[in-house]
Amino acid sequence: MNLQALIEDIRQQVLPFYDRGQVADYIPALASVSPHQFGFAIHTLDGQEYGCGESDVPFSIQSISKAFMLALTLQADGEALWRHVGKEPSGNPFNSLVQLEYEHGIPRNPFINAGALAVTDRAISHFGDAHLQLLAWLRNEAGNPRLAADEAIAASEREHGDRNAALAHFMKSYGNLDHPVETVLDHYFHNCSISMSCLELARAGLFLANHGASPQTGRQYLTRSQAKQVNAVMLTCGTYDAAGEFAYRVGLPVKSGVGGGLLAVIPGKMSIAVWSPQLDARGNSVLGLEALDRFTTRTGLSIF
Repeated sequence: MNLQALIEDIRQQVLPFYDRGQVADYIPALASVSPHQFGFAIHTLDGQEYGCGESDVPFSIQSISKAFMLALTLQADGEALWRHVGKEPSGNPFNSLVQLEYEHGIPRNPFINAGALAVTDRAISHFGDAHLQLLAWLRNEAGNPRLAADEAIAASEREHGDRNAALAHFMKSYGNLDHPVETVLDHYFHNCSISMSCLELARAGLFLANHGASPQTGRQYLTRSQAKQVNAVMLTCGTYDAAGEFAYRVGLPVKSGVGGGLLAVIPGKMSIAVWSPQLDARGNSVLGLEALDRFTTRTGLSIF
């Protein structure tokens, strides 16, 4: 199969879907991103790399950082992590307060905002500076020592982060945060503000397709069981409250971000990154979903 020709053909098929969504505007620094962009990148376990469109253009990975933060923290915390955060789909918006209240401060899963804040808090306990730990890991795995958080986006998130602050304070009141709320928020906002290209993101995510081991460095970041756990939670919870739609149409573990990125994993084969900044009503990339749907349909590559 000629993957390069395939993804270029898919790109042409999805371009007509421009303007069926809109760029995230609740974070003002994201609202200025040019909407008509699309990148598609694949990295295979045997070292092949493919890209088309704006696959080398950096973008704010936003909630995709939660998948990497989960992996880092699960490696350090082990099963103890799941006492602080659940594993179940939420069925509610990613920044909902309602569910957190009637579940006594334990977030439903690591990929809603409350869950990511709880994971970040655990990471601070283990690493001290959770953001720098994550950044160092991503730089190493993506092969780019210059990867960094976009400070303008981090500042914009902080300025408009009242809902996240409310989630953190609520969990703190239940004893489910060990560190000061402002510290946890600062690490969280900086993680979400890391900028990466599709090519870099696919390269960094490849360990999830390789049972927790990095093909680039040979380092075993997660046990096979832990890698399975991360991929399973990505499948059931990784695309906000549209996880059922993604499982139905794409059939892969996927983590999305409101910057318009999607990281997908085909265990034993490859990782895929897609980016286009216009989002649907649930906060997922319109063109990204269309592209992944076409890719798994035409290749027959899914976990089902």
